[in-house]
Amino acid sequence: MLKPCINNRRNIMPLVHIDLIAGRSEEQLRGMVKDVTDAIVKNTGAPAEHVHVVLNEMEKEHYAVGGILKSDED
Repeated sequence: MLKPCINNRRNIMPLVHIDLIAGRSEEQLRGMVKDVTDAIVKNTGAPAEHVHVVLNEMEKEHYAVGGILKSDED
């Protein structure tokens, strides 16, 4: 989800929130954040240093689909 936020200099600051199940390596997360940042820069023209990415990692027992916890699917 991309939300434009205005900082005190009146520049657009893209803010991206990504929710995902925990378990990916730091290398995988680093690559994802870079790719997302690059896509935002390419498509909005915002400078990379203005792009904020927030990762929200959830444990499998804190996420369900269709009434079934992801931890019960293992």
